[in-house]
Amino acid sequence: MKKQIVVVGAVIVREGSILCARRGPAGALPGMWEFPGGKIEAGETPPEALRREIEEELDCAIEVGEPITTTSHEYDFGVVTLTTYYATLVAGQPTTSEHAELRWLAPSELPTLEWAPADIPAVELIRAGFAA
Repeated sequence: MKKQIVVVGAVIVREGSILCARRGPAGALPGMWEFPGGKIEAGETPPEALRREIEEELDCAIEVGEPITTTSHEYDFGVVTLTTYYATLVAGQPTTSEHAELRWLAPSELPTLEWAPADIPAVELIRAGFAA
């Protein structure tokens, strides 16, 4: 059986733009775009994990809002189950330590990036939500 990996992602919205993060050259899915976040550790709720991961990865603080969607995608290295949440910045500005690049994009521009497969359903829902 493949390894099960449960992760959370933050769809950080600022003035109508969404924060997108490009994975670095090392590790899984190099160069692909994702919503920043990470694995849930034992004893954490998804929002707690998301706040911790954003603080660690982007050196800023967020308020976690409504969940967007949960998707599972099977990769070579395991099955990733990703839950994305809307989030807003409450302190600091995102800085990249783990990602190759950060970009603020309008929802309509999200499809121009090469997204990690697990993130694609959220991209579609966000685009549809902002288009409504």
